[in-house]
Amino acid sequence: MLSNNQIKHIRFLQQLKFRREFNQFVAEGDTLVLDMLASAYKVDMIVATDDWLQSNALLLNNYKATIISVKENDLQRISALKTPNQVVGVFNMPEITLDIENIKSQLTIALDDIKDPGNLGTIIRIADWFGIKNIVCSPETVDVYNSKVVQATMGSIARVNIFYLDLVDFLKSMQTSIKIYGTLLNGESVYTKTLDEKAIIVIGNESRGISNAILPYISEKLLIPSYPIGDSNSKAESLNASVATAIICSEFRRKTL
Repeated sequence: MLSNNQIKHIRFLQQLKFRREFNQFVAEGDTLVLDMLASAYKVDMIVATDDWLQSNALLLNNYKATIISVKENDLQRISALKTPNQVVGVFNMPEITLDIENIKSQLTIALDDIKDPGNLGTIIRIADWFGIKNIVCSPETVDVYNSKVVQATMGSIARVNIFYLDLVDFLKSMQTSIKIYGTLLNGESVYTKTLDEKAIIVIGNESRGISNAILPYISEKLLIPSYPIGDSNSKAESLNASVATAIICSEFRRKTL
């Protein structure tokens, strides 16, 4: 049975200041929780229905965590979802260090002030799909452990490393070692440009794009053209940040196979 203190604790983790204070976050749903359990993340608490606990009894024996059986209506008291799933997990945030040499040897995404939780979660999922292991975020980017972000990753958060750094300092330190691509309206079509296998892809803010402070460090400008090319009557002003990320990543992988 959930105690009032446990209910308060899980609810508190919906707020950034308490996630940082306790160094914990919440994951909900069968697929997401199972992916987290299979990762390097350490589980602190599992709150689930009897059916879920029975189905995963052998797996849970491998973990030192508080296991609590609840009725579905009790899950509603701690869930951030409109329709609660069968399981809620409380996980500890990992301590990971950015390996610069590792960054230099592969494709990396850098996010400049992404605000929408759904966009960040989807970008993490896209990175996972395309085998991109590291995402570097500006401090202003939405918190990766926001429950909406975690949910939108569909478990990919367990396989992609997320770092929050001063993006100007990071890109400045990398500009002589690796190409830095940015999506800009005055860029060259991503479909015709030669792309490097080892690179950093900068994705800008949903409304203003890449910030002026970042622009000096962009060595290669990319454009996703609208069609027909050059048609001034194109109705879409821009692409969603996560959609743009998917297109760019797909082209990088296609051209560097």
